[in-house]
Amino acid sequence: MTPCNFPPKEILDPIIGRPNYEYIILWILNNNEVCSWSDLKEKVNRSTLSIYLNRLKRDGYIVKSEFNKYRVTPKGRNRFYDLSQAKQKGRKLSYPPQVILNQRNYDHWVLWMLYNNNYCKWADFLEEPLKINQSSLSKNLNNLIENKFVRKEDKEYRITQTGKLEYSKMLSHYDLDRQSILEEESKRIAELTQKTLKFFEYYEISDRGIQFRFLNSVLRLDYEQIKSVLRNEVDFHKILLFLSMNHPNEFPNYISLKDFSEKYEIKKTTLEYYTDEIVENQIYPIKFFKLEVPPNKYYYFQSGEKIEMMLRVIAEEHITKFTYLNKLFENSSKLILPLDMNSTVNAILEEACQNIFKEDLKSSLRKFLPEYINYLAYKIEKKRRLIGIADKLEGIIWQNIPEMFKSINKDELEAQYDEKIEEINKAIELNPDKLDLYYSKIKILIYFNQYEEVIELIDKMLNQFTDEERDLKIKRAYILKEMRNIEAGLEIINELIDKYPKDNNLLLNKTYWLQYLDKKEEALELILNLIESEPENGLYYDTYGEILMNFAEYDNAIKQFQKAIKISSNTWYSYQTYIKLGICYKELENYELAIKYLQKGKEFTNKALIDINTKKEWLAITELFLAEIEQLQAEF
Repeated sequence: MTPCNFPPKEILDPIIGRPNYEYIILWILNNNEVCSWSDLKEKVNRSTLSIYLNRLKRDGYIVKSEFNKYRVTPKGRNRFYDLSQAKQKGRKLSYPPQVILNQRNYDHWVLWMLYNNNYCKWADFLEEPLKINQSSLSKNLNNLIENKFVRKEDKEYRITQTGKLEYSKMLSHYDLDRQSILEEESKRIAELTQKTLKFFEYYEISDRGIQFRFLNSVLRLDYEQIKSVLRNEVDFHKILLFLSMNHPNEFPNYISLKDFSEKYEIKKTTLEYYTDEIVENQIYPIKFFKLEVPPNKYYYFQSGEKIEMMLRVIAEEHITKFTYLNKLFENSSKLILPLDMNSTVNAILEEACQNIFKEDLKSSLRKFLPEYINYLAYKIEKKRRLIGIADKLEGIIWQNIPEMFKSINKDELEAQYDEKIEEINKAIELNPDKLDLYYSKIKILIYFNQYEEVIELIDKMLNQFTDEERDLKIKRAYILKEMRNIEAGLEIINELIDKYPKDNNLLLNKTYWLQYLDKKEEALELILNLIESEPENGLYYDTYGEILMNFAEYDNAIKQFQKAIKISSNTWYSYQTYIKLGICYKELENYELAIKYLQKGKEFTNKALIDINTKKEWLAITELFLAEIEQLQAEF
């Protein structure tokens, strides 16, 4: 057994004052993977140890992992660092390993520093071994803060929960051992589970099924992604609890919005709005399904959980059976095919209600199935690369299924639009000064192509939210572009530049407008001026490359995209850079490099913290070009 590390004598037996037993225990646990009661008892007497262990467990600083074995939590490490700094004049910082320092990716350096130290100050990044120059440091920190990976408090930089997720993804880019990566993820899980235990205790949640579903959601749905609009994390947890309680496994038990809001002290409007955002508008990449039980009950379950996977297996088997048998007999002299879609749906329902759902949910499932089968067909359709026999068979099985489930016609779309607008208008009426509700209404209007109404709404918002003038006018300009009035959009951008002449982001926006208007020389002159002013800004090289690509100058565009990647290979826009680089190589008929960079872009897109529609759009672009390359290679 590995001997336990213990603090130096000056900590255990200080010259002045009494020993700080909280600090001693945290020191031992922080410097050992795990310690037993007998290990700790070597340096702290039994009665004192018992008192401090109970106190540290209660405060969430340590956990008892198994019989008489103790570990420090991430919160406990922060407490240890705070106590350490109080005892020293200077701070002793942890720095990234050489494998990370070898790549000059300042975003990664900063994230590593903030994750592995309680906090960092500006000067910490300027010293050895980092020595980041002040200009680059400013840009990288601002970028990380803008992406909500880092927050600044009283001249101290700290990592956010979203930043911790990004840090976990970051580790996969380096040759670090698997155990190190798993330990970092375990720290994140330990931190969340400690919060969850307190939540369960406070609200007396004892049902194991509800507990499991809630914990699964908390670990997969990052609060930081919604923090800017829902500032109370406890309310976020209550919303996830509402979804966990109203699950098909709980049927016929149900708690309404009204009853839940009263019992758990959350505004009904908040609960209703954010439940809808998570389930209907898919603000998270995880798909939620909603099962309606008339007259006014709704049950929720996630893609990938047990009941969805079982339903998927049953549905896929019966759809396959339907297709194969009908293909077998389609040229037969018999007029009636062996199976029709109605009998197939009945067979799915019968098996699903025997093995997954309660029988009384059959009528609700019958209404839900067309939507669900269309969802499965859409997933198969997105697998555009039909390489092997299995893929080709799958494509044949599902290719005509959506046509058989045409359940959304023009009238229903109009009804959906009216329903959504009525809901958001009610929310705005209750909270007329809440800016985020207006932005949500803009999203709805754009989804239904109601651009004239978007313009009217933005004009109204400009009068009401004067501090948002810059962002709202940029939004107005982009809507005008969608309406094919590009010149009017450029006028708005120019007006904003006159008002905010030092805002380089506005100048960057202008390059795109000049590109839309085919003003190549003006666009190139402007982006080159921006590069000259900030030569280490990778986004400018990415934009330069995009302009050149737009005008079919692929060789030069590749050079600019490569410069952007060299400056920083993993920023918020990197997934786009890799995809555009792949497209350029495809146009130059270098298919090997085209596939390499398109696949890299696809990988980065899947990891990127972007809205679901943007993610779908870029993944669709990538799949389109990969499929085109495959077809071109097959022809030769």
